[in-house]
Amino acid sequence: MTDRVPRRFRAFDPRTLRRLLCALGVLGVLLAQASCRTAPDKRLLQYLNEDGFGRRYTGNAEQENYVTLGDKVTWLDAVNDTNKGNGTVDIDGTIIVPECGAVSVAGFTRSEIEALLTQKLAPYYQRTEIQVQISTKAKNYFVFGEVGSPGPKPLPGDWTIFDAVMTAGPEDHTANLARVKLIRADPQDPFVSVLNVADMLRTGDSTFNVRLQENDIVIVPPTLLAQIGYFIGDLVTPFTTVFASVFQSLFSIANFNNFGKYSNKGIF
Repeated sequence: MTDRVPRRFRAFDPRTLRRLLCALGVLGVLLAQASCRTAPDKRLLQYLNEDGFGRRYTGNAEQENYVTLGDKVTWLDAVNDTNKGNGTVDIDGTIIVPECGAVSVAGFTRSEIEALLTQKLAPYYQRTEIQVQISTKAKNYFVFGEVGSPGPKPLPGDWTIFDAVMTAGPEDHTANLARVKLIRADPQDPFVSVLNVADMLRTGDSTFNVRLQENDIVIVPPTLLAQIGYFIGDLVTPFTTVFASVFQSLFSIANFNNFGKYSNKGIF
């Protein structure tokens, strides 16, 4: 009968060592892959949109209009006649005020620009009464789907979804006005609603005739029959394209052969 050797005094098995090294190698590879995947994600975060539609300068133009790139700002001082000027908002969001230099105004409303210029010009005049006028470009919304004129549209103000759909020209046979989708994009709290615009035409019920805001997206979907037709068309189109090419080639070859026959007979 042999005495058992305690585990801590046994010789280390080389196979166990190899398994341990293999496990450590696999773990290292997995950690390297994980770091490669997470590094681009961290870099991408600084470019992701964090608020609203994604534009740098936003506001509610119907409550109080605001300036953005390319808009014009005109100011005058009711107390000092020489204190006046105008400027176009540059790509960096600033206008040039002679006494102050570049002043950042993009995204500001008229009253906010008046308060800002009053503050900036105060060191140069004992008393000021700044008045500002702004000339802005049209704000836009978007219409897509079964309409004759899709794309961005100028938002005139006090504009409803019924106005937007009818102005874009819904298709008579394919537009599903009972399922019009309104999207108000936001990374934190997006608003998506399906609105029955057809009720206004059938019953006069204007419950779903909501007012549009800047950058709203309106989608007029196809009817069920139109969706089926589009699906069949997508299935058939590749075949018809190939067949058309083949028939065109055969037709060209036949014409060439006929031309050769007539040439041999001396007709050409």
